[in-house]
Amino acid sequence: MSIHTEKIAKKVTVDTIRKMKGKEPITMVTAYDALFAKLFDGSVEMILVGDSLNMSFSGKPDTLSANMELMIYHTKAVCMGAKLPLIVLDMPFGSYTSKQLAIKNSIRAYRETDAQAVKIEGGAERAEIIKTLTDSSVAVMGHIGLMPQFVRSEGGYKVRGKDAQDVEKLIADAKAIEAAGAFAIVVEGVKAEAAKAITDAVSIPTIGIGAGADTDGQVLVWSDMFGFFEDFKPKFVKRYLEGGKLIRDALGDFVDDVKSRKFPSDEFTY
Repeated sequence: MSIHTEKIAKKVTVDTIRKMKGKEPITMVTAYDALFAKLFDGSVEMILVGDSLNMSFSGKPDTLSANMELMIYHTKAVCMGAKLPLIVLDMPFGSYTSKQLAIKNSIRAYRETDAQAVKIEGGAERAEIIKTLTDSSVAVMGHIGLMPQFVRSEGGYKVRGKDAQDVEKLIADAKAIEAAGAFAIVVEGVKAEAAKAITDAVSIPTIGIGAGADTDGQVLVWSDMFGFFEDFKPKFVKRYLEGGKLIRDALGDFVDDVKSRKFPSDEFTY
């Protein structure tokens, strides 16, 4: 049972997140609908409407076929359910390949949803695009390290920061993203020592996923952490609930009750 009883009392903003660096660990989870977003409301600082929904929600093999329509649809639903966390829309693959396209799609995200920020994968090579967005009043969260949208071009999911040269590149990427105006950076699939070096090198918060305990915060995919996605479990995922088993057990009870005519009893009958 959780011992954390303090709830978030007011709306979290980009400025709130910036000021948390070095003071208090930041919590972030994914959500894809109003139902779960409402359950998370008031408990975490940020909700990411992640393109991971393409896998855990839609059953696809990777995130690459997600598009703006899909991300906007789910972000609208999340914004209906959660009012206090800072909500970040994950920009899907192909939606920010140029400054012009990034501006067009980010403005659309802002106009059609209540998301307060967008997330973009990529390091120094994305810095100009990020700066264009932040100069246009779009809040941007960066994402470096293992990047799911690069899975085909990289030949799979590969842990980063295994040697000094790669660590230097990751630090340079983080600094470039910070200089471009990003308010935070997701650091995914990076060796713990490298993630700490990245965190120490920038003045904006780092949000780790599979990056050790020394980042400024942590994010997990809700269906991973609650045991609803069972196809595989990455090493970095801690399951806080065996959700799939609980659902199957409860569903089995329902089926048994119906088959034996125990349900509905008088208690559940008009």
